[in-house]
Amino acid sequence: MKFKATAIAHPNIAFVKYWGKKDEDLRIPLNNSISMNLGNLWTKTTVEFNDFDDDIVIINKEVAEGTAKERVVKHLDKFRNLASNVLKAKVVSENNFPMSSGIASSASGFAALTMASASALNLNLSEKELSILARLGSGSACRSIPDGFTEWLMGTSNDDSYAVSLAPAEHFEIYDLVVIIRNERKEISSTKGMQKFNPYFYARLAEVSENLNFVRKGIIEKNLKMLGTYAEKDCISMHTVMMNSGLFYWEPETLKIIKEVWNLRKNGTECYLTIDAGPNVHVLCLPENKEKIKGKFSELNFEILESKPGGKARVIGESLF
Repeated sequence: MKFKATAIAHPNIAFVKYWGKKDEDLRIPLNNSISMNLGNLWTKTTVEFNDFDDDIVIINKEVAEGTAKERVVKHLDKFRNLASNVLKAKVVSENNFPMSSGIASSASGFAALTMASASALNLNLSEKELSILARLGSGSACRSIPDGFTEWLMGTSNDDSYAVSLAPAEHFEIYDLVVIIRNERKEISSTKGMQKFNPYFYARLAEVSENLNFVRKGIIEKNLKMLGTYAEKDCISMHTVMMNSGLFYWEPETLKIIKEVWNLRKNGTECYLTIDAGPNVHVLCLPENKEKIKGKFSELNFEILESKPGGKARVIGESLF
C-alpha cells in the first residue's frame, strides 16, 4: 500500500484575533476568533510515509532543520501514533506567498500537513478532528481547515477547541488586498510574542465578545461596514497590547497605509484594515472598489496580493514529488 497524499490549504486573515493562551502545549486560546480563508493564496504539501532512514522536510525548496523541522516531525508523530505506523516521512511543502511576515503561513502549512498526513495514512477523520489536530501544530491552522469564513471556538480542553465554518467562501464576495510592507521573516514569532504579558491584556479580552458578535453578524448579513468597523477596532486593540509588551510589528510604511485607508474611506471609498502579527496591511473591500484601491497603493509603489474568500483544506491529485 502506498502511504502518500497531497493537500492544499489557504492561509487566513483573522477579523477578530486571539492573543494569549490558556494552555501553551495544547494551544488553547483565551478567546474565540473569526477569520476568512484567502483563496488566492495557498500552501501545497505532499507527505509520503515510507522506508526512509529519517524524516525529511523540505519547505519552499529548502531542507528544513532545527526548530522548523522539529515542529513538523512532532506533528507527524501524532498521525503515526493514531495509525500505529512507525514509518519515517518525506514532506515537501510550497507556498505562493511570503512566509512569517503577517500572512498566516503556519496556518496554511499545518492545515495542509494535517490533511495530507491523515490521507496518506488512510485515517478517516472528521472535520472537527482534523481542526483539533491542526491546532496542535499551529493555533490558527485550525481555522484553515473549514470552508470560507470560520470561527475558532476556544473551548476548555483538547477535545472542544476547534474551528467551524460560519459561511462558505461563496457566501460573501469581499476582497482582501494585502499591502506588502516587508517579505522577510519577522524577528519575534506570534507564539513568543504572546508570552509577553502586560496590564492591557485583560482590557482587550473584555471587549472581544462585542467584536465577535458584530463581525459574525456582519459576515452572515453580508454587511462590510459592520464587519470592517469591528475588525479594524479589534486589530488596533490587539496591536495596542503588543506595543505595550514592547512588540512593534509595524513599520513606518504600515502607518502610512493605515492613514491612506482612512483617507479613502473619508472620501467615500469604503474599505477597512486589519493587521496580523507583522507589518503588512490587509485592506478589506467590496468588488466595486477593488481596482481603485489597488491603483492607489500601486501608485505608492507597494506590492499587493489580492484574494477572495477561500475554501476548506482538501486533498488534491497532484504531487510535489
